[in-house]
Amino acid sequence: MSRSEFDDIRAYVADETTHAGDLLSVARDLIDDLERARLREAALRSYYLRLLTAARATVAAEMVGAPDPLAFLKHELAERGQLPLDGDAVHRILSDARAAEALLACLEQNPPGRPRSSRARTCVGTSRSLPR
Repeated sequence: MSRSEFDDIRAYVADETTHAGDLLSVARDLIDDLERARLREAALRSYYLRLLTAARATVAAEMVGAPDPLAFLKHELAERGQLPLDGDAVHRILSDARAAEALLACLEQNPPGRPRSSRARTCVGTSRSLPR
């Protein structure tokens, strides 16, 4: 949920003309959103842990001279459908990795600051509609 959506919800809840039934409906929607976010986070944590474990096993296998040290990582990527299938995919993946590395290096050197503006903030979130 975007910052703008949070601002819209806060304004709606603070409005004295909002009826209790409408607030209950908003609360139910927010609880549903929170549960979906919790499930997404749990899935991402699981994927991250599996990938980290595969990466560590790959490095350990290389250190002991295993015949196919990338087997752990290849297996994990194959399960997620993330193995490159042809030469074009390989070149695109390497290009994406180089671009991401350059972008991260640039961001680390020049962290983005908050824009300073004299304009008043406006809420423009459109993905959540509040009852009226």
